[in-house]
Amino acid sequence: MSRLLIGLEEHYYSKAIFASLGDQFQRTLQAVPGLADRLLHVGEERLTAMDSGQMSLQVVSHAFTPGGPKAENCQKGNDELATAIRESTQPARFAAFAVLPVADPVECALELERCVSELGFVGALIDNHANGKHYDSAEYDVLWAKACDLDVPIYLHPTWPSARMGEAYQGNFPIPVAISLGGPGWGWHGDVGLHVLKLFAAGVFDRFPKLKIVIGHMGEMLPFMLERCYEMSTGFAGGWGPRERPLRQVWDENIWITTSGAWSLAPMRCILQNTRVERIMYSVDYPFESIENGRKWFEQLEESGLLTGEELEMVAHGNAEQLLKVQLPRTAPK
Repeated sequence: MSRLLIGLEEHYYSKAIFASLGDQFQRTLQAVPGLADRLLHVGEERLTAMDSGQMSLQVVSHAFTPGGPKAENCQKGNDELATAIRESTQPARFAAFAVLPVADPVECALELERCVSELGFVGALIDNHANGKHYDSAEYDVLWAKACDLDVPIYLHPTWPSARMGEAYQGNFPIPVAISLGGPGWGWHGDVGLHVLKLFAAGVFDRFPKLKIVIGHMGEMLPFMLERCYEMSTGFAGGWGPRERPLRQVWDENIWITTSGAWSLAPMRCILQNTRVERIMYSVDYPFESIENGRKWFEQLEESGLLTGEELEMVAHGNAEQLLKVQLPRTAPK
């Protein structure tokens, strides 16, 4: 395989954000050999991994920040990320998403504007909730308006459930199982899908028809249920209220999805039945997932015949180039 790949969900922690996570969460990350070190650096090890997986450009973002970081920590963290990219040996192979203080919508908008206008970031990747609160209320309109004004996407990224949300995943099994069920084992994916539907039901996409939302992990369960959601939103029991554009149109015009961390062709087959190829983008979820495994999956996708050569180029890098307005290095990784 010699295609150029862009990864949109590739993670990092600045010292400012990592220090704000708390001792328990820091220890959790440090318990996985090498994980914390890979998260804390934008350097040669990351570039070597990118080369092995033929990833030409990586959009670097802070990983989940449970509870939501303060504005000051976000500013310091974003500055650290910008410096790390600038001082790397191959800065042209990196772009960045901003981390935002999601509990404060006004500060979110201010920091997004600073990062895009002054640091050259291409959007923001934010936790899917602020201590259990989604962003469908009118107070978050200031953030959506700013994203539209700047013409940059907001990536809604899964995060650990709040204490209240986590209760739903407890049962007749050990606590670590409940933690997994509430997190990457199930819950945080469905919660992102629910969040998108809540934004639609609350009229956010009516008020901001140019809003660009990105979700990962093959669409966070939504593609499998899309037709059912269309039906419920428009018909049964009066639907979800009058909307200027139906959910089908919003899905086609406002939502992009990435392949991050889902190394199977089955979800791709589902997605291709109800999602425009122009809205599908490659991603890995580094360093929680292996860039090498992502490359192997893309090779399987090539061999499957599910996409034409032109469509493969769109998913590999073309759609991301258009959405993010990035300059892709035109030489293949080593």
